[in-house]
Amino acid sequence: MEFKDYYKTLGVEPSAGQDEIKRAYRKLARKYHPDVSKEKDAEERFKELGEAYEALKDPEKRKAYDQLRQGGWRQGDNFQPPPGWQRASGGDSGFSPEDLAGFSDFFSSLFGDARHGGARSRRGPMRSAGRDSHARIDVDLETAFQGGTRRVSLARAEVMPDGSVVQRPQDLDIRIPAGVTDGQQIRLRGQGEPGVNGGPAGDLYLEIGIKPHPMYELHGRDLHLTLPVAPWEAALGGKITVPTPGGKVSLTIPPGASSGKRFRLKGRGMPGKTPGDQFVILKVVVPAATSERQRELYEQLQQEQAFNPRAGMEV
Repeated sequence: MEFKDYYKTLGVEPSAGQDEIKRAYRKLARKYHPDVSKEKDAEERFKELGEAYEALKDPEKRKAYDQLRQGGWRQGDNFQPPPGWQRASGGDSGFSPEDLAGFSDFFSSLFGDARHGGARSRRGPMRSAGRDSHARIDVDLETAFQGGTRRVSLARAEVMPDGSVVQRPQDLDIRIPAGVTDGQQIRLRGQGEPGVNGGPAGDLYLEIGIKPHPMYELHGRDLHLTLPVAPWEAALGGKITVPTPGGKVSLTIPPGASSGKRFRLKGRGMPGKTPGDQFVILKVVVPAATSERQRELYEQLQQEQAFNPRAGMEV
């Protein structure tokens, strides 16, 4: 098994006080919590942080670990506990074999109850929690905005009486919270792989993907909408109707607005603790002159307006 440098895991010096260790753990645990983190290794890092904190938060366990660490062990070294370690660490650690199921072999070998043979119990096979599972579902933007329920079919492992594992399809009704963001994970407790010897099942982490929308572009919690306007609407200004996922709103544009002009509709983006905004980008659409009268009107406008859109350019 590999030696684990718990101080390195928490990013603190071996001389750090208990308060500093607690602060470091809390800061990193928030960063790598699987419910909020988008890091690929968030789940594994979160478990490593919990194990390191469990070893260092208790002064007696920390003292025993420090004594062992003084032997020159480094992170990743091939490690075997020295003879008599269980007695040196106090014998009864307070951990049952079931408690140790979530920790590494290194932790179990150091802090497992000597009466139970360290990581293995003489009372019978040790229970072990099932592994967490990961899957992805795609939802449309309207569902992400309003929330709702989606039924998904997933393959789930099932342990048979003879110990073999088979994959069976399972339908789950997933509640999508309003304002879910692209890449956010939803945790379903007990829906992961089954445990061993009666251990608890792991959890299922569903990553949410939001499908592309024909009108809106999603940027975090903000929405971008390109809104076509007629030349006279842009030239004269006035009120126009703008669609938003939450319903239509009225927007006043100033006279002489050009393509690319941006307007902000505060709080009209994706809902959340701090709602996003919707940004409206104007796009002036010029109708084709399909009749003689329309051509005459365009020519008349050209003569009266004396407008050069390329003024100042060397063209």
